[in-house]
Amino acid sequence: MAILTNEKYKGSALLQKKFTTNFLTKKMKPNEGEVPQFYVENSHPAIICPEEWDRVQNEMLRRKATGRHQNSLSPFSAKLICGDCGEYYGSKVWHSNSKYRRTIWQCNGKFKGVEKCRTPHLYEDDIKAMFLKAVSELMIDREALIDDGRVLHTAFTDFNAIDKEVAEITSEIDVLSGLVQKLVDENASTTLDQTEYRSRYDGYIDRYDKAKKRLAALQEQRQLQELKGDILSGFLFELGELYDLPMVFKDEIWNALVDHVTVHEDGRVVFTFKNGTEVTEML
Repeated sequence: MAILTNEKYKGSALLQKKFTTNFLTKKMKPNEGEVPQFYVENSHPAIICPEEWDRVQNEMLRRKATGRHQNSLSPFSAKLICGDCGEYYGSKVWHSNSKYRRTIWQCNGKFKGVEKCRTPHLYEDDIKAMFLKAVSELMIDREALIDDGRVLHTAFTDFNAIDKEVAEITSEIDVLSGLVQKLVDENASTTLDQTEYRSRYDGYIDRYDKAKKRLAALQEQRQLQELKGDILSGFLFELGELYDLPMVFKDEIWNALVDHVTVHEDGRVVFTFKNGTEVTEML
C-alpha cells in the first residue's frame, strides 16, 4: 500500500509528510495538519505515467467501497453475486485428478447459513457464452447508449462546484491556521485571561476540524466522481470498438463492460453493465 500510494513514482513529491516536534531529540511525527504541506509536480523523472498512478488510486477506492476482499486471479473474481445471500461466487475445481476436471463457480456462502443458497453453480464456458449473448443484445442500441453515456460522463467529470467549494474551504483553513498561530503568539507574549484564551482557541480548533473534515469529504466525492467517469469512459471506448459479430470472449472486454452479474435461483443471470444497463440471460 505504501508503494501504490507513493506519489514519487509518478514524478511528484509531497513535502513535509512528517515534521520535527523536538529539535533536541529529533523526534518526528506524521503531519496531520500541524504544519503546511507542499505538493510539487514534475519534481523528478517518473517511473509510471501520472494517469496510470491515478487509475491505481481509483481502483483502490473502488475496491474499498465494495467492503469485500477480492483477488484478480480470474476476470470473474468479485463479479458474480449470489441473488440469495449477496455473497460473491468463488471458483471450485471438480474432479481435479481426472480427465473430467472442470472449474465451476458457486456462492461462497452456499453452506454457511442454516439454509443453503439455492442459486445454481456456473461453468466458465456458460458464463462466457451468456456474456457474449448479453453484449450482442446491448449492441442493438449501441449508438443511443454511447450518446447517453457521453452525457453521463460529462456530468460525472464536471467538478466546477466541488472545486469552488474546495478553494473556499482551503482558504478558510489557511485563515483559521493564521488565527490560531496569532492567538498562541499573543498568549505567549502578553497576559491574557486564560478562560477567554481557551474559549477562543477551542472555537478556532473546532471550526478548523470541521473544515478539514468537509475538505476530506469533498476530495473523496471528487475522486469517486472521477472514478465513475473513468469507468464509464472505458465502457464507452470498448463498446465503440465492438463491430465484429459473433465475438470471441476476451478478459479486457469483460472487465471494461461488466460491473457485476447477479445469479438467481430460477436460472436468471442478470448482467449489470458499467453504464447501469441490465441484460437478463437464462441458464
